[in-house]
Amino acid sequence: MSFDIPLPSGHYIGGRHVSGNEAIEVTSPSTGAALGAIPLADASVVDEAVSAARTALTSSGWAGLAPRARVRAMHAWADLIEAEAETIARMEAVCSSRPQAEARVGDVMTSAEQIRFFAEFADKEAGTLVPTSDAAFGFIDDAPYGVIGAITPWNFPLNMAAWKLGAALAAGNAVVIKPSEMTPWTTLYVAELSVQAGLPEGLINVVMGDGPVTGAAITGHPGIDKVSFTGSTRAGAAIMENIAKTGIKPMTLELGGKSPQVVFADCDLDHTADCLVRGILPNAGQFCVAGSRILVEDSIADALAAKLLERFAAVVPTDTLADTAGFSPIISGKQLRRIDGIVQAAVAQGAELLCGGSAFDREGSFYRPTLISEVTEANPAVTEEIFGPVATFQRFSSEDEALQLASHPTYGLCAGLFTRDLSRALRITRKLEAGTVWVNRYGRTRDHILPTGGWKASGLGKDLGREAYHGNRRTKSVLIDL
Repeated sequence: MSFDIPLPSGHYIGGRHVSGNEAIEVTSPSTGAALGAIPLADASVVDEAVSAARTALTSSGWAGLAPRARVRAMHAWADLIEAEAETIARMEAVCSSRPQAEARVGDVMTSAEQIRFFAEFADKEAGTLVPTSDAAFGFIDDAPYGVIGAITPWNFPLNMAAWKLGAALAAGNAVVIKPSEMTPWTTLYVAELSVQAGLPEGLINVVMGDGPVTGAAITGHPGIDKVSFTGSTRAGAAIMENIAKTGIKPMTLELGGKSPQVVFADCDLDHTADCLVRGILPNAGQFCVAGSRILVEDSIADALAAKLLERFAAVVPTDTLADTAGFSPIISGKQLRRIDGIVQAAVAQGAELLCGGSAFDREGSFYRPTLISEVTEANPAVTEEIFGPVATFQRFSSEDEALQLASHPTYGLCAGLFTRDLSRALRITRKLEAGTVWVNRYGRTRDHILPTGGWKASGLGKDLGREAYHGNRRTKSVLIDL
């Protein structure tokens, strides 16, 4: 597949492109071909971006504008994103695991909706008047933090940027954002569109680079007032450590998951099989909320396994730039080898491979949908976040056993539950240790009002929802004697 759209270059600071040494190569996961290179922002470049963000806040008065003015500007930005859907989708697909056919009607439109969703909070959410004696007047005021440092992952580059940019800007902040070095270009492009839409230059600053150098410079910068990160639990722990070493500041961390999908015998079997597949195979399993642990009541386990194997076998690996969407590639050869290493270690420790367990024999980084049974709780296929199209299949005979299997010692991001018994659904939902529970479905749609975020080592704080808007503002208690 050819790619005929010019790719942005350099960093984007203060409304202009800033060149740098092209130190990081970007490749296509569909073909393995080199696409170009991006610069690596060191501490001095990050410092320039933070200064530009602070200057933009001061000179534009963005935080102090009439709230409806912020709303109008952000709606205009969302309109431009939708108008450029074709270009953005191709730019997203060329270096990522996102098929352009899905990105055009899904990722791009969802991102525009997310920006509009957060924009509407700007003139509808306010402080709170609190009850006091007649001799005093008390209220809780709120205000933007100032400059938000945002770091986004490679698996849904555009959507993750929209989550963070929409909430931060609507709340009156400026942003310094680092996209993944593997999927950098759509974030750059939508930042350019924000200026075309009328947002102040420098309100969004995009710095290219990796985690150890650029990410560390952002999280440790004294001019960053809050950090928002989506990525692995390991990287989140490193960010917390860096922040603690360089100065205390608030953070939102959406981290890893090893989410269970719990299936009871009274479920709709075909509907459940479809939901389980949607919980692990889209984007080749490369999403943090993937339902990678399938837990099934004994009496239907064999029948459900047969339906899953049939659906797993039907996938067709497809170049992300194809006209129709298919099964996505793994983001890199390195990640594919990591996935396969965990699968082979699982089998070596006694697991049974029901299907998959190897790469497709074709160019690019494509891994076969894989289902693994006969696993113990200590098996690496159960303990490790694989971040690929790999699910484990375990059986249970009672609610208590299902809950025991569902509880993970490390993660608590999401869970799925399949049953027609409403009482059981409510009872188990309250006991599942997860930040989000889906019942008789798996995965979010365009329900931006529901926040997302994990328990345990799956994160701190929330993205999306009213909570994300308020997470980008800080409160002040005021008491006045009359």
